[in-house]
Amino acid sequence: MHEMALVRGIIDICQQHAAGRQVLALEVEIGELGGVVAEALEFCFEACSKETVLEGARLSLIQIAGTGLCQECGALTPINALFSPCGSCGSYQVVVQSGEELRVRSIEVED
Repeated sequence: MHEMALVRGIIDICQQHAAGRQVLALEVEIGELGGVVAEALEFCFEACSKETVLEGARLSLIQIAGTGLCQECGALTPINALFSPCGSCGSYQVVVQSGEELRVRSIEVED
């Protein structure tokens, strides 16, 4: 389960930025094309955050839709999988523009 490694990275980032303060909430962006299972990420977060400054923090996951730029017709098209065809012309020359993200968007800490 690679979500465990991802959560450990998220916790490390939050701990560095929290500087010893209790983390109350965090928002994490997850791209739909990234292959991350949101439920597994939530489960791992609960397990990995125990006895850290993130224990009990509210985790909000924000799904980022997949979009691609067609190199053939120039259309910005929604995509639901890597190597999806352009919704406008059917070309497979589509470059992913969004949907592969995994980033901590915000952290709320105690004063």
